[in-house]
Amino acid sequence: MGSMNIPMVDLKNQYLKIKDEIDGGILETISSTQFIGGEKVRTFKENLEKYLDVRHVIPCANGTDALQIALMSLDLKPGDEVIVPAFTYVATAEVIALLQLQPVMVEVDPNTFNLTADIFEKAITPKTKAVVPVHLFGQTCDMEPIMAVAREHGIYVIEDNAQTIGATYTYDDGHQAKSGTIGHIGTTSFYPSKNLGCYGDGGALFTNDDQLAKRIQMIANHGQVTRYYHDVIGCNSRLDAIQAVVLNTKLKYLDDYCRARQKVAQYYDKALAGVAQLTIPVREPKSNHVFHQYVLRIDGNRDGMVQYLKDKGVGCMIYYPLPLHHQKAFAPFFKGGNLPISEQLCKEVFAIPIHTEMEEQHLEYVTQTIIQFFD
Repeated sequence: MGSMNIPMVDLKNQYLKIKDEIDGGILETISSTQFIGGEKVRTFKENLEKYLDVRHVIPCANGTDALQIALMSLDLKPGDEVIVPAFTYVATAEVIALLQLQPVMVEVDPNTFNLTADIFEKAITPKTKAVVPVHLFGQTCDMEPIMAVAREHGIYVIEDNAQTIGATYTYDDGHQAKSGTIGHIGTTSFYPSKNLGCYGDGGALFTNDDQLAKRIQMIANHGQVTRYYHDVIGCNSRLDAIQAVVLNTKLKYLDDYCRARQKVAQYYDKALAGVAQLTIPVREPKSNHVFHQYVLRIDGNRDGMVQYLKDKGVGCMIYYPLPLHHQKAFAPFFKGGNLPISEQLCKEVFAIPIHTEMEEQHLEYVTQTIIQFFD
């Protein structure tokens, strides 16, 4: 097989399939001159509420703002502790530190890479006021026991759903909920490469709590309900109408996009299952996996593999090369000790291309190239 160039994500070809709908909606928005708020944002908000079966969606400017606004809405005090996994993107803990709260970095499950109820419970102290379970790479944490621990200790739960929108969690009794709608607040990012991504920055918060929704809405809008009357300190974080058009169009296809990713993952699973040095993604039994990323673990030369794949034209990323507790920025917050699972994962993980436009020839090239590394 000749050389190919396989990117991590292919937004161009995804766009071409929905070009007429996107272009028409954007041109309509420009001619309406309603760029901030208005009908397009309201329509997207309502459609996402229906899709998620959640009472309130509050759009905002990006996923990091969503996390910050969620924490601001809980009226926490400086020094209050917020539990967060060490194996995640920096934004999850960054906003905790920014608000003068204390991020408490904890381990993750070595198989699913997610926070568990046991890990969460062991980290609780009298100062613990919130926990941020991160639904990493496309599958939810096991939320039912996490919520039980949170209820028992009076702790708020903010779901970081930036990588897992569209996934479904199944409770022990069989009923289901969309990821991000289980905790007190869910947050997400619409960064372009996400399963539901816009053509710029965007984010949202979800909640079933009417009072929290009101507070979140107010904080995202300069702390005001009535214009020029500011009841709390807020910020300015909003989704613009052009991004709402893109998201509203793509929301119709979100389940199809997730299925396309799952199909790629099934191919990878089958093709790579026999490679002794690799561990394919382990599935959380109570969540489906919508594969924002397909992340392998390698027993051996991870950095050599990454360089080899790049040389062969195969997109490849390391999520994440350094756990949060080893980041220079968080040195003042980490009280010492080791988190060996997170540290080990950062030496072993690498992500390979997964997106909605992959064809069998691409998948064959990626998997054959990986297998050849070990020959």
